[in-house]
Amino acid sequence: MRNFLLVFALFFAVSCSNSVQVEQDSTSAKVEVNKTEYGIDTSNYIVENYTVKKGDFFGSVLYRFGIGARQAYNITIASRDVFDVRKIKVGNKYVILKEKDSLKTPAYMVYDEDNLTSIIISLKDSLYARRYTKVLQKNLKMGTATISTSLWNDVQKAGIPVIMALKLSDVYDCTIDFFGLQSGDSFVVTYDELTYNGEYMGVGDIHMAEFTHAGKVYKAYRFAQGDKKAQFWNHNGESMKKAFLKAPLNFTRISSRFTYARKHPVLKIVRPHTGVDYAAPAGTPVVALGEGVVIHKGWAGGGGNTIKIKHPGNYVTSYMHLRGYAKGIKKGSRVAQGELIGYVGSTGLSTGPHLDFRVYKNGKPIDPLKMESPSVEPIAKEYMAEFEAKKEHYYRQMDSLKAAVHIKDYYKRIGAEFVN
Repeated sequence: MRNFLLVFALFFAVSCSNSVQVEQDSTSAKVEVNKTEYGIDTSNYIVENYTVKKGDFFGSVLYRFGIGARQAYNITIASRDVFDVRKIKVGNKYVILKEKDSLKTPAYMVYDEDNLTSIIISLKDSLYARRYTKVLQKNLKMGTATISTSLWNDVQKAGIPVIMALKLSDVYDCTIDFFGLQSGDSFVVTYDELTYNGEYMGVGDIHMAEFTHAGKVYKAYRFAQGDKKAQFWNHNGESMKKAFLKAPLNFTRISSRFTYARKHPVLKIVRPHTGVDYAAPAGTPVVALGEGVVIHKGWAGGGGNTIKIKHPGNYVTSYMHLRGYAKGIKKGSRVAQGELIGYVGSTGLSTGPHLDFRVYKNGKPIDPLKMESPSVEPIAKEYMAEFEAKKEHYYRQMDSLKAAVHIKDYYKRIGAEFVN
């Protein structure tokens, strides 16, 4: 959900110029290299490639290769625990492997379910079907760019996969306001590019990243504590994830700020506005700023349709003027950080679609734009030595890539203040 909400910001906020992308042939980690396609020695067969066309179905495809209705039925029954043959899709590729005999007898059909998974169906003798997941090659790469006008467009121009913009927003969504990137901001990131038999298959894990924003450098390192899922940590081993996001929606502008002396646009009287108004199109998704429990869902007078969420640490967040609520949201619901809770509207005393967002600490209103988000638990002491070693490994990776922006000169070149 957070990815979806940030697309607008990444497209319009800022972008990269003078971008560099450097790659190393492959990682030193042990990666299986396929000597056979789909786990089958295809050199023993005639390989024919096809695409599912409109009007094709499983039986008609098999009939095309001389397999009759009874045999097709037996194959269907043998495959049903692995793959529903009725779900072949127009446009998906499939391969027929034929024996190198005078009859060129079909031996296997390999149907590509998606980019990573194929269904191997034996067509003769012992009938069966099995799934085959491609073993991808990992190529260590590095991308770096300096912000000028539009992050989304110029990441693409730099030859860095556009998904990287969203991946970086995930890493820094509690640390950097991606709606407020500035010209002169920059980033450098090392990551795995995934390929299969030389074909690009996507972006894998980010190893480490450094994002310079407003003259400060924010580092992030991927690390897993023991058997826990890997996450990102700053230079001191503190989690990059905070208790709260920077904003609960994708907004176009801030139309009103926290103040105790604002002239109400409808009532035309001066009274406190202890929140932030985010102008956004009607229907824009609104998400929970942090994990918590819904304590109010319903009409709130001038606030219109309103949701209030109680969070750990005696925080309460309020989302007002909503057009409607997300499915399943009710009083007592437990919500996760970034979970969809409602949609921007103009209910109650409102002159147009916007979200009136408020935060309370110990029952008192605080400015959402100045709120310091509480940190979650840092890396446990028993894993700190391993974490330090991992950081050194990441730096060696950067050095081995011989990046245009060398890590040791990076801070000096940009004149930035280091932030832990």
